Amino acid sequence: MNGIRRAVVSGLLSAVALAASAQQKSLDIPAIEKATGAKGAWNEKEGVFRVSVPRTDLSVTVAGVRMNPALGLTSWAAFQKVGPQTMVMGDMVLLEDQVSPVLDAALQNGLEVTALHNHFLWDTPRVMFMHIGGMGSEVGLAEAVGKVLSRIKETNGGKGVVMEARIDPAGKTLDSEGISSILKAKGDLKDGVYKVTIGRTTRMHGYEVGNAMGINTWAAFAGADREAVVDGDFVMRRSELQRVLKALRAARIHIVAIHNHMVEEEPRTVFLHYWGIGPAASLAKGVRAALEECRAD
Repeated sequence: MNGIRRAVVSGLLSAVALAASAQQKSLDIPAIEKATGAKGAWNEKEGVFRVSVPRTDLSVTVAGVRMNPALGLTSWAAFQKVGPQTMVMGDMVLLEDQVSPVLDAALQNGLEVTALHNHFLWDTPRVMFMHIGGMGSEVGLAEAVGKVLSRIKETNGGKGVVMEARIDPAGKTLDSEGISSILKAKGDLKDGVYKVTIGRTTRMHGYEVGNAMGINTWAAFAGADREAVVDGDFVMRRSELQRVLKALRAARIHIVAIHNHMVEEEPRTVFLHYWGIGPAASLAKGVRAALEECRAD
């Protein structure tokens, strides 16, 4: 009887394995390559198809070392069947001026932007890495990735976005009351910079932590009402990140970094650093729109 039972269990496991293998192999690889415009490789063990685009167009040095794509300058996107849907995860290699247009391409085509940071120190020119993800149909995801990769090509060679303004906080005046009215929060004026801080809470090691421990969103304004700069940091729940990104980009505020500040917090928090130049009221309205996407504690 035990032998029969073992045979039945073994047969069931084999059937499940075969079904999983068939599901993984159901990815339409030619369609993915066509939609992304990139060639890829199939990983039989994990059931993943991964396309890669080496950034051979870049001339980058890191601490004097001449970099090539094999040293970490390759954009990629990996596709995997998960039940009836397909999952995509990827990492895009970008120069600084490409970050905003490529991030817009990802958001506008239904992809999530999950991280933005550097991988090197002492790199010239500076290189940023934008991580993307998504769930849906493989062709739809592949088309979205293809548009992101196309935007990288379109903005190559200095055709991206560079922000610059001659602003010195010293001697400049801002309508701080107007900014407070838009943000619905009071701030402090110091050394020509008007800074508003809005605290949130999470838990670390079983204890509540908040504003004074760095769990806050802040916005610092400098310059004049007609031309000002804002920079700051958003703290968000994971579910809020994509909405905050879209709100800031709708206001033409640029995303500088997306990452974590802690590793043991519950609920999980994500931090986003941003930078914008424009009329002070317009910048404040953009920050306020992003704040509206964060639920109140």
